[in-house]
Parts: sequence; C-alpha cells; structure tokens
Amino acid sequence: MISAHRVAAALRGLGLISVVLATVPSLFAGDWSQILGPNRNGIADQEQLRDKWPEAGPAFLWEVKIGSGFAGVATFGGIAILFHRQGDNDLLTAFDAASGKELWAHPFPTNFEPQIGDDNGPRAIPTIHSGRIYALAGGGGLYCVDLKTGKPVWERQTQQEFHPPSSYFGAGCSPLVEGKTVIVNVGGDKSGAGIVAFDLETGKTTWKATSEQASYSSPIAVTLEGTRHLLCVTRLNLVSLDPTSGKEQFKTPFGKRGPTVNAAIPIVIKNQVLLTASYGIGAEFVSISGDTVDVEWNDEILSSQYATPILHDGAIYGVDGRQDFGPVTLKCFDPATRQLHWAKALPTYATLIAADGKLIVMQTDGKLKLVELTKTGYRELASASLLNGTTRALPALSQGRFYVRNESKLKCVSVGR
Repeated sequence: MISAHRVAAALRGLGLISVVLATVPSLFAGDWSQILGPNRNGIADQEQLRDKWPEAGPAFLWEVKIGSGFAGVATFGGIAILFHRQGDNDLLTAFDAASGKELWAHPFPTNFEPQIGDDNGPRAIPTIHSGRIYALAGGGGLYCVDLKTGKPVWERQTQQEFHPPSSYFGAGCSPLVEGKTVIVNVGGDKSGAGIVAFDLETGKTTWKATSEQASYSSPIAVTLEGTRHLLCVTRLNLVSLDPTSGKEQFKTPFGKRGPTVNAAIPIVIKNQVLLTASYGIGAEFVSISGDTVDVEWNDEILSSQYATPILHDGAIYGVDGRQDFGPVTLKCFDPATRQLHWAKALPTYATLIAADGKLIVMQTDGKLKLVELTKTGYRELASASLLNGTTRALPALSQGRFYVRNESKLKCVSVGR
C-alpha cells in the first residue's frame, strides 16, 4: 500500500494535495467514536496538527445552536453525534461533520433534574459501534439507535429497573462496548447491579455484578499479563471484573464519602494504573498482577476534578484543580518517581487531547491552547478564544476537525494540517 507521504510527494508538483486530503481523509485521520477517542485515553494517534494558527484562531468550519447537557461529540464516517436536551426531550442528533447540516434527530422523553446545578441535559458522550449508537441519559435511559437513520433499536431504563441511589449530577458513564456487550456503571448497589452488561443486539441483561454505587468515570477494558480486565472506577473503589461474566477479579479503595466525585478514566501504564480525583482524594498509583492489586503510592501531585490525564513518553500530563474554584495547574510528571517535570498555572479548569506531539488544552472559559508535548518545559505554540460561556464538555478531534460545545452552541474548527 502506498503511504500518504508518498502520495503527497507525487502530487505536490501537480498542485493536487488538497484534492487528496479532501477525498481520502482515512489516509490521514481517524474517528472519535467514544469518550476520549479511539482508545479512551485522549490520544488521537492518526491526527496531524498545524504547528501554528492564524491570529484569528483555527479556521471556522461551522456552528449550530444546541440544547443543554455536558456531553461532547462522538464521530464516525463523516457523521458527528451529539446527545443534548431541548425542552422535555433528550435528543440524539446527527450532523454532517464537514458542514454541520443536521441529518436526523430523535427525541427521548425525560423529566430528569440534577440535585446540584441547573443543567438538566445528558452528561455522557455516546459510543458508536458497528453502525449503532449507544447513549446513556442523565436520567438513566440507555438507548441504542441506528447511526444512519436515528431509528431506535432498543432501550433500557436503568434507574427504574436497578434503582441506584440518587446522585448529584445524574448518570454520567459513557457506555463501553466489549465483545458482544455494552457495559455501564449503573450503580444499582442494592440489587447487585453496580455494573451491568447489556447484549449489543437486543439490550437484554447479559450479566450484572457488584454492590458498587456509580461514579462519573467511564469503564475501560484492557489485557494485563494475559488477563482481560474490565476496570471501573466506582463511587468508592477501583474494581476489576471479568468482562465476559462479571466475576470480580479484585477491588481496591479509591475515593471517599461525602460531597466528592470520581470522574477521570484510569490511565494504564503497562501493568500499572493511575487514578486521580479532586475533593481531597488526589492520585493513586497501583500495580496489577492477575487478580491482585498493590498500591504503589498515594499523593496529591494530581487532583483532577474530572479531566482524564494524558500519558506520553512515560510522563503524565494532567490538570490539577477544580472548575468551581482555583487554583488550577497543568502539570507534567513521572508517575513512577513522582518527579515533577514542570507546572503551569491556568486561569480556569481545562480538558486535554494529545496528537502529533502536541497537547490541545481546552479551557472552560472557551479559550483553546496548543502546547508542545514535551517533558522539558511548558511551551505554548498558539491560542485562540472559541466560545463564550462555559466549555466543560469533553471536546473531540477527528479528521482535523475540533468539536467543542458550551451551554447553547456546538462549534467546529479546523486544527489539522
């Protein structure tokens, strides 16, 4: 197969590079089909980013009015999916990724209201898999619809069926597809349905396990030393389950009671896992071997309220602090030794995406920064103001397009080469 670089070189003299980029984007970029991208780690391996932006910022592509919610975008095959709320309906809406044109929208009735805050929209980014979308609403509705048409396939009302206790902000777990199931941290602690696996095709319960309450962290599935682990950060623990049966493999405490939140996704480093949360919890580094887990260290070196850190070249890049009050610091450190490589104060909280040797820092005040991804020091390459209001939803990066939303708008700009 001819590489993208050889194609570009052959056509450069003919002035046809723009044609190649427009017609075969699969050579250069990938999809963002679930929370934090292809591998749920905030890393976009296939993206190539510009080193600088014009003074006015990245090129504007499109912008649309949207409803409430904290859920960011998922993309696949030129379609961008957003889960948001308008009136008494949660809406799954499909947009053409290039133009922002609405392709379809399907409503799901809701009466969800959070205990804290006034935003009553979905919190969890949908997951796209094999032509279907799996989305969890703030009120616990789990929906499966067809990607091309929006036609419903099945649904489950997890709060009504499994009776999890009320939470501060509603259900916030992005569904994980593993094998023939879609898995959700439901939190049905009294019904043995802390974590539940549903059949992809029918929505029927494949298994339910644990008496764990739900967090706002989304699960991941990894193979460590030949053992497959479903890793879930719940309300008070890190739990490993066998993803085929739900059998518990180990559990270790993480979090604390009271007005606290676990929201960041675990970061896997070989057979070790980094966990982080704010509210006086801090970071924890654990080693996993088979069905045993050992805590290497606990430290407040990184207390991230909900942003998942980035692992790159053996270093962790993470946002220390909270959105509701400061201070907030972007840090780079060695997870094995806890050596701090550098720290940079930020004016507001932020979320992170890594691609092409760069770190995309999306601040909650609507300002976007491009930072060199290096342990040697903080080096800002570019910055731009994209939106007013609060941009707390996790952004997406796919085929050079960067998607970000606030309380009322979804915006798409070009950051790719």
